[in-house]
Amino acid sequence: MQRIDGAGARRLAVVGSPIAHSLSPALHGAAARELGLDWRYERRLVAAGELAGFLDVLDGSWLGLSVTAPLKHEARALAASVDARAELTGAVNTLLLGAAPRGWNTDVGGIVRSFADAGLGPVGSGAIVGAGGTAQAALLALAELGAGTVTVGLRSPAKGARLTELGERLGVTVSLQPLTEPLPAVDAAVSTLPAGAEVVPAFAHPPARLLDADYARPEGSRYLPGLGAERVIDGREMLLGQAVLQARIFALGEIETALPDEARVAAAMRAAMVGSGTAGLEES
Repeated sequence: MQRIDGAGARRLAVVGSPIAHSLSPALHGAAARELGLDWRYERRLVAAGELAGFLDVLDGSWLGLSVTAPLKHEARALAASVDARAELTGAVNTLLLGAAPRGWNTDVGGIVRSFADAGLGPVGSGAIVGAGGTAQAALLALAELGAGTVTVGLRSPAKGARLTELGERLGVTVSLQPLTEPLPAVDAAVSTLPAGAEVVPAFAHPPARLLDADYARPEGSRYLPGLGAERVIDGREMLLGQAVLQARIFALGEIETALPDEARVAAAMRAAMVGSGTAGLEES
């Protein structure tokens, strides 16, 4: 493995607000142990509008940041260069620091990996529940999986403008409908509703697989009673998938090369995540 951390401890953190719930320290702590890297990974509370000031005071010991809500668009603006997924979504959730910070969006890859690991077959159509920060990553992921049409159930049509525009760029037909209407039969669906949302959207026919990005509910996914465990993918799968990609970036300086014995590293990260519980919803 070509290491980029050099001699001595390197510092990393997950930044956002709120942040106390974050499972990222457990995930990346496990990755560092498996890879033999001297990382100090922390949580840092950084509110909206404060990311630039936070970066300004970091010294050369800092290697990178995991970025969660509400800072992903700020991170995109502060990155000197970004990958194609970050360019399309306008959101960066991973920063590799230095004189010219580099940015990536690993949320998209985390969603793609979640569906692949669940054995999802060919995708021709998709659905997204909600139009929050994860929705654009979900749309890009569904497009990468092959979806030509995506239906979005949302509270306010105005919030769907960005998704419609992104769909045009991707060559995907995006249809908007009220959150209260049943969603059509689709191959893959992503729910981006937060834990506090009371609504349980209905489907005209159960999707082959649904990824519920909200894993914070103690009683489990809101979709389990209607769809069953064989169709619902735990949101922690997305969290793990994107964190493995982040570990590639932090350890190797790029995203395309797998970590040494990556399956073993991912298994250790999964064990650490499960052992830490589900204190809240993480979007990084």
